[in-house]
This record gives sequence, C-alpha cells and structure tokens, in this order.
Amino acid sequence: MSGLIVLDYGGGNLKSVTNILDKLGYTYNLTAKKEDILEADKIILPGQGHFGQFMKSLNSKGLTEALTHKINSGTPFLGICLGIQVLFEESEEAPGIKGLCIFPGKVVKFTEGKVPQIGWNELKITTNNTVLTNDYVYFVNSYHVVPENKEIISAYSDYYMGFVASIEYKNIFAFQFHPEKSGEVGFEFFRRWIEKN
Repeated sequence: MSGLIVLDYGGGNLKSVTNILDKLGYTYNLTAKKEDILEADKIILPGQGHFGQFMKSLNSKGLTEALTHKINSGTPFLGICLGIQVLFEESEEAPGIKGLCIFPGKVVKFTEGKVPQIGWNELKITTNNTVLTNDYVYFVNSYHVVPENKEIISAYSDYYMGFVASIEYKNIFAFQFHPEKSGEVGFEFFRRWIEKN
C-alpha cells in the first residue's frame, strides 16, 4: 500500500498541508499518479482554485475514475476547501462541468457580503461529528456546498447566512475551511483524523 497520499492536482495550498503533516511526523506521498491513488490507504485532497479547472485537470490526467473508486470503496478521505466542493454534482462556479458526484447536491455562491469570505468564523458542530470541536477556524471561500442529504453535515458556520462548514459520512471527511491555516485547532483536527483512520 502507498499509505497516506496528498493529491497534487496542480492547484494551490499543498505546501501548507504538507507542512502540517511534517510537523505531525507522518509519512506521506505527494502524488498525481493513478497507481498511487489506487494503492493508497488514506487520501487528502487539499484545494484552492477553480471547480472547473480542477475537474478538467483530474479528467485530463485520467484520475477521476480512480479517485471516485477509492472514495466509494471506503478508503479514508479528507477534502479541504475545493476538496469538499468537488464531492458534489455541480457548481455555479463552472456551469456544465460535472463534479465527482459522490454526494447529490450542488455548490453555490454566497449572495451577500464581500466574496471571497476571508477570515475566522466559528464552527457549530452537529451530532454527526467525530473530529471537530466548536472552535474558530479560517475560511477563504466564495462558494459553499448545499447537500441534498442534510445528515452528512457535521458543522455549520455563518457568513451573512448559515452555510455548511464540513461534512462527515462513513470514510469521508471534508472541510470548507482551511485546517492547515487554523493554527493549533487545525493541527489537532489533522491529528485526530489521521489517528481515527
């Protein structure tokens, strides 16, 4: 097995995530190879970027099917920022481009306030949560997910309206916020997720 992989799809924010893993002392493989995805026993998908560009990059590298297969087959998965959004079917950011379709639902743009939302907001965790706590975490996002199945939501936050801050379902954890930019709180989220899985 390839152990823990961090998927390098050509987008931003990889260094912040790998720095956290280095501090925690975990071994990982930074990769964009299909065979590494298929052999991984944990996958982290960090993300800053554009929904459409990400999906085009994944499709052009032939990685979409491998990633979807691993997520659906029960491999522990952690998605960050864009990594939560691409789990859904579509996004207003890229009309006509299909996401990974792991969950039914869509990604919509904030209709109030300045976008992107940049800064610290409080998590309001739900009962469906095994990793997070009611802390302030760091967000940089113009879009947020709207799952059809509300039972997968593990935390909300507020930015002129309530929005989904994280989801948790079986092997899948995904955060709209950036744990790697959330100080000691985010550090602990990473540690708990890795130790849980």
